[in-house]
This record gives sequence, C-alpha cells and structure tokens, in this order.
Amino acid sequence: MLLGKVIGTVVPCDTYEGLESVPMLWVQPLGKDRKPKGKSIVCADATRMAGPDELIYYEGGREAAMALDPWFVPVDHAIIGIVDDLTVEEGGDA
Repeated sequence: MLLGKVIGTVVPCDTYEGLESVPMLWVQPLGKDRKPKGKSIVCADATRMAGPDELIYYEGGREAAMALDPWFVPVDHAIIGIVDDLTVEEGGDA
C-alpha cells in the first residue's frame, strides 16, 4: 500500500461505464516521513469518503482496478482507506 494526501478533486467531463458514482481525487504521494514523493496523481475513491487534506492509503495497477465495484474498470490508482494515525519508529522500515 502507498501513502498519500488528498489535495483536490477532479471533475471528469465524460465518465467510463461503471465509474459514474466514483469520486476522482487529486492525490500527492507521500513517503513514510509524510513528505511529498513524486508527482501528484488522480485516484478513484473506492471508500467514497475521502476528502481534501486527508491522509489516505492507495493501490496502483491491477489492485486498484480490483478495489472498485464493478471490478476491472480502467483506473490506475484507487484509494483503499483513510489513515487515522501514522507512527514510524526511528530507524525502522515501517
């Protein structure tokens, strides 16, 4: 799983069948130190509950497509859950 922060919403002008009610959110990937890591991405919100400034975890690739209902809709990234708290031990690989 990957860590990210919701930085905005995306409003598509055309929606693929099966994605009509799925929110699309603009996400900044983060490292375990909560600092930005790479370019921002668009994620389909499988939770349908994430919002701006929330810390989330997401998946990419095939796992993202499997997280949504119906399965295998064409998405590259999907939000799987909202992170309540994150603790990383110093020197740990968590």
